Amino acid sequence: MKSPYRSLFIHNSLDGLREGLSHFSGPSRVALLLALAPGDPLHVIDPQQLLNGHEPRLEELYCSTAGWKTPHPALACLRSGDIIPAPDPGLTGLLAFGGQSSSAFFQMWFTEQHPDLCSPGPTLRWLEHAAGQLAQDTAISGTLRNSTSAFVLQSYAFHAVRDYIVDQRNYTLGPDTQLRVYPTLDAILGISCTREEGAWPCGRLAFVEPSMLCRMSFMAGFPRMEQPVLRNLRHCRKFLQAVECAPRTLISDGRSIVGISCDALPPGTIIADYQGRHGFLLLDDEVICSFEEGVFHSTNRRANLVQFEEALLESGLTEDHQLNLMRIVSHIVRHARERKHGCTLAVDLRAFPRNLAGQTLQTPLDLRCEDHLRLATSLSKIDGALHISGTGELHNFACLLDGRTVPGENRARGARFNSALRFTAANDDMIVIVVSSDRPVSIIQRGIELTARCEWSPLPGFAPQPPVLEDWLRG
Repeated sequence: MKSPYRSLFIHNSLDGLREGLSHFSGPSRVALLLALAPGDPLHVIDPQQLLNGHEPRLEELYCSTAGWKTPHPALACLRSGDIIPAPDPGLTGLLAFGGQSSSAFFQMWFTEQHPDLCSPGPTLRWLEHAAGQLAQDTAISGTLRNSTSAFVLQSYAFHAVRDYIVDQRNYTLGPDTQLRVYPTLDAILGISCTREEGAWPCGRLAFVEPSMLCRMSFMAGFPRMEQPVLRNLRHCRKFLQAVECAPRTLISDGRSIVGISCDALPPGTIIADYQGRHGFLLLDDEVICSFEEGVFHSTNRRANLVQFEEALLESGLTEDHQLNLMRIVSHIVRHARERKHGCTLAVDLRAFPRNLAGQTLQTPLDLRCEDHLRLATSLSKIDGALHISGTGELHNFACLLDGRTVPGENRARGARFNSALRFTAANDDMIVIVVSSDRPVSIIQRGIELTARCEWSPLPGFAPQPPVLEDWLRG
């Protein structure tokens, strides 16, 4: 890859893809393995070290074997921009898509698989589109597309969701369908931003393939000439009140609201599950993504407690106690995030829990009991921390956590966070979970935030010459 032009548009495409995925899924990195022509060495474009730690697998796949170097028999017949997919390399924690094309012999794109991903489908369609854009770019000798692909990839979230839904519906129903997905997604996002008397939408709106409506039974159907059309978002928002907090579903054929039903939905149905300020987009039983403020996001909106689980594994507690603590903490954290109130949980790993300054209970509550767990969930709203033992018992609530000042304090994070840092720095056998009222969850142990995320260094403003894979592996 000695051409400065090619290095530049590849660099710009990588930056556009990274920026778009970061808005859709949170901070993301991307990497690319590329050989432009048959016989070319495989180059590594990985400006943010996404592939670090995967060297043994990459060496096994692309150095020890030469399968990727063999041209596919149909390669000569491909149109510009078409891709013959290659097998997923299966790198842990990464999503990948790549293959062979007539203008870019072999390419493999990588990005992170975030733990709170609803579905990998839209992200994989995004990587597939990046591969197609690169194949088209390399087929053009001019400079007109230098920045075009970067802009396209940066704003591809809506189209990635649509492409995945279309692919899945084609697989289920075949390509000859009447429900148009673009207008459907527009209506879903439009209704999500429409409030009725100050209230955000709640309830389920299902978009059924028109040919399958005859299979359904309706509690209430509307005459054809009086059905609310989807273009009238406010009218549809009013009708959504009929299914709010109920097992009923509002049914649409993609053009208008046709009725209300409790019946099972036919295959290929797109469902918008509105839950106030946010909601979830489903295809049949699969959650595709979430949406909020008129934008799609990949997150399932669940708290990421992976670091807490890892800390429990190192704690020496029995497996039963670890599972109980995970269930208890997950329940309280989920409730706090849904109700948008802050809370603090102090998990005591000692065999005999310490005494903390706070409201003491005459008898500890066994949080394995559902009634006690619901009570503890309500007590978490009171200022101060819940003191939970390693056996899953609540000993105190409204506890004060204090300690001496420590490095890493951040006044922008508030009193809960900084108090937890100080307290755990002085008490090694405590794990503190801090839930902020604006949803972030922090896991703190030994004065260190285990959930802290390093900011990735931005891509450089120039396009460096990418190394060959063999040199990268040695280097």
